[in-house]
Amino acid sequence: MEVLFVASECFPFIKTGGLADVVGSLPSELIKLGVDARVFIPKYKDIPAALLERITFKKRITVSLGWRFQHCGIEQLEYNGVTYYFLENEYYFYRSGIYGFSDDAERFAFFSRAVLEALPYLDFKPRILHCHDWHTGLISVFLKAHYLNNPFYKDIRTLFTIHNINYQGNFPIELLEELLDLGPEYFSMDALEFYGQGSYLKGGLVYADLLNTVSKTYAEEIQTPYFGARLDGLLKKRKGSLLGIVNGIDYASYDPMNDPHIFFPYRSSLLKKQANKLKLQQIFGFSSGQKIPMLAFVNRLVEQKGLDLIQHVLEEILDLGAQIVILGTGEEKYRRFFEILTSHYPEQLAAVFQFDEPLARRIYAASDMFLLPSRYEPCGMAQLIAMRYGSIPIVRETGGLKDTIVPFDENSKTGTGFSFRRYNAHDMFSVITKALELYKNKEVWSRLVNNAVKFDSSWKNSAREYQVLYRRLLER
Repeated sequence: MEVLFVASECFPFIKTGGLADVVGSLPSELIKLGVDARVFIPKYKDIPAALLERITFKKRITVSLGWRFQHCGIEQLEYNGVTYYFLENEYYFYRSGIYGFSDDAERFAFFSRAVLEALPYLDFKPRILHCHDWHTGLISVFLKAHYLNNPFYKDIRTLFTIHNINYQGNFPIELLEELLDLGPEYFSMDALEFYGQGSYLKGGLVYADLLNTVSKTYAEEIQTPYFGARLDGLLKKRKGSLLGIVNGIDYASYDPMNDPHIFFPYRSSLLKKQANKLKLQQIFGFSSGQKIPMLAFVNRLVEQKGLDLIQHVLEEILDLGAQIVILGTGEEKYRRFFEILTSHYPEQLAAVFQFDEPLARRIYAASDMFLLPSRYEPCGMAQLIAMRYGSIPIVRETGGLKDTIVPFDENSKTGTGFSFRRYNAHDMFSVITKALELYKNKEVWSRLVNNAVKFDSSWKNSAREYQVLYRRLLER
């Protein structure tokens, strides 16, 4: 079973979010199951120099895109047991950053076309192209439009994974007509046309052989108008080909016993976890004490993540005696809000507005509770990392948060966190109040932490589900 992951980013080479973590972790778990899983990404300027110097040249090819002809290189690296391929083209990819450029439509159309052109020159032939998010949506379109008469491509199947349906890759149709070398039938309502534009995401949804997304609940949610981002009708039409498989995390990377970034390694010891908290309290200038509950928010500062709810009741939470640490980058309005409030509560509230992986690990290790009250959440990986570090998630019941967090039951002492259903600040505050009360009961809290730490958030189960999905795809 040969599977080629095609994506715009992959950890540890390049990362802006959870997509990179999935593409960087899932293939190695699939390899353990006997799947020949490999990865193809662009060769960006921002790939760390230590990794760039290990990449080797394989082949140079010419790729046409509209009236343009571009030379590009196919390069390769074996890293931690996984084979990675890189598409080298300085015109499109030798620049700082990976998204947000005026020519993104052209860059990722070129990448999709070039991946297909490169396949005959790789040292294996994929049976399945596993494409991720809008950046690779055109692969299924190009495959059916330009390559099916070529015997090499005839038996290749496509799986398209939706990581976030709100990121769609929508561009003017006039531009795409010039770029993509597709007939007018591909710009109809039943194909790429999407409210007057052309959508790369819709291309993947229409033309891929199978679809999946990153949690079972999100697969159901995106078939409704509220969550479907105007694609719910199409997804309902394809519901027989749409599945949800929840993400996992890399247990070797996220391991508090062997994490070089945290102050005191631990497995399930609350005593050592509290030692991490005392150290972080000292660093932020907080009041020091093991009994003071610490809440954390480590994520993007955007409305999707429930920041509006946190804004409404943050002072009420602080008035209960809790400490809160915020880490992330995002919208300026949230940054200003937290900056003002930290000056009013210097011993209880700290906010760091940057991407800082070592600090994120220290916050996971130090915090008692982890806030993620998202308006919508395809899967969410932060809550899985939090449980791994014994930080109890407080989440809204949506998408992958609903699928991965089991509400704690005081009678049976089962469950891994706390949740609320309505997108309402006072519902969230009520649940936080309950959690802070339970935190005072050392025996009950220890049981809850033990439940969370033992919850299996690894890729093992999800990789098996993908293996079954690949078999289904090959049997079509």
